This record gives sequence, C-alpha cells and structure tokens, in this order.
Amino acid sequence: MSFASKKVIRDLSFKVHRGETFGFLGSNGSGKTTTLRALLGIYEPTAGELLVNGRPYDVASGTKIGYLPEERGLYKKESVIDTMVYFGQLKGMSRSDAKDFALDYLAKVDLSDYVTSRIDRLSGGMQQKVQLGITIMNDPELLILDEPTKGFDPINRRLLMDIIFGLKKRGATIMMVSHQMDDVEKLCDRILLLKDGLSKEYGSVASVRKKYGGKHIEDIFVEIYGGVDFENEEHFSLDEMANPPGKEKR
Repeated sequence: MSFASKKVIRDLSFKVHRGETFGFLGSNGSGKTTTLRALLGIYEPTAGELLVNGRPYDVASGTKIGYLPEERGLYKKESVIDTMVYFGQLKGMSRSDAKDFALDYLAKVDLSDYVTSRIDRLSGGMQQKVQLGITIMNDPELLILDEPTKGFDPINRRLLMDIIFGLKKRGATIMMVSHQMDDVEKLCDRILLLKDGLSKEYGSVASVRKKYGGKHIEDIFVEIYGGVDFENEEHFSLDEMANPPGKEKR
C-alpha cells in the first residue's frame, strides 16, 4: 500500500484461519488500520489480493463480515434503537428481527435505559457498545475489530471481551487490533506484529513467546517497538515488576 511515493505497507502476507482469533498488533502508525482498510476495499491497494476461502474477495460473494473501526461511525442525531435497526436492515435483516436483536443486545450491555436516547447524548464508551452491537448483529462469519475496548473501564472491557469470546465459541473468525496485551494472550490463537509496514513476528502466541524465552507478549511488544537497547539498558519484565528482588512473598 502506497500513498503517493510513500510505501506504507511492504511485502505483507499472512493467513487467518477459520474459527481462530488472530491478533493484528503494532505500535501507533505501524500500518494496522491502513492494512485493514485496504483489505476491505475502503482504500484501493497498490498491489496484492485478499482471498476468502481460496477465492478473490468480492463484496457480492455473500461472506458476512463485521467491521468495527477505531473511530465512531454512528448517526449522532438519531436514537440508539433507530440507528441499530437501520444498520440491521442494511445488513439484510427484517425490521422486526433487527429491533429484537437490538433490544436484547442493549439489555446485555446495560443500555436498556438508553434505547430512545440520541447517540450524541451517550458517553464515548456507550457509543462504542452500540457500534459493537451493530458490528455483530447479522451474525458475521468474520469479525474485524479495531481497538474494540478502547477507552473502556475494566468492567465494561470484561463485558465486551465476554461477548467477543462468545462469538468465537459459536464459530466466528475474529481478527483483532488491540493494545491490551493481556487480552491478546487470553483470546488470540495466533498473532502478527507489524512495524513500519513490515511483519516482525508472525505465529502462534505460544511460539512467539517461546522465541523470546517465555516473555509475556507485552514485554515482547516493548522490546520490538520501544526503541530500547535491551542488552545495555536496565529493564524489568512484568513478572519482575510483580515480584521485585527483596519483596517478601506471602
């Protein structure tokens, strides 16, 4: 992917297996969102192709894809229920099915009291909940989630992670961008770490951790993207910070 003469994504190739959760990771500006937009046709890629089930991807192919962008994409002057029903109908649902799904989902995420509220009257976290509901409301086969829990408190982050995990258990394939490395370790089967448009690590969570001596993904992330000389600079792993030398273990 290039913009004018600047090549943003270079020689990037990876597979996402059916039914897995795939972590697409990288620091800010590494090219993650650009890659997703190119794959989805929001940007026209300079070269390359996207294959789904071995065939070039076509919007008309019938593959149900749910995309949750990092930025909000809601009609802020409309009510929550009208917005969700509208998008449900765009996804091929009947009005009654879309409304039933919306009401059930809003109850699960503690937004039942805001069904008729305007979108712009909700907090950012509430809007993100609504947007996630829209993303999953046609039971997509492939979910692409760009920072799904950004700005959430721990309770709401756990709530949405439970929803995403439930979708995986029902067979959905999930491609997730996240800076929450503990979520990555818990949810992801395989990961790709992107830096400056290039793949720096790619494989199962277990294999990547093994390559770095069993370090947590967060420590590996910092080692790759932090710009620190780890041979000459003092640093502490998550385990060392939890149990520093001299700390009495109880």
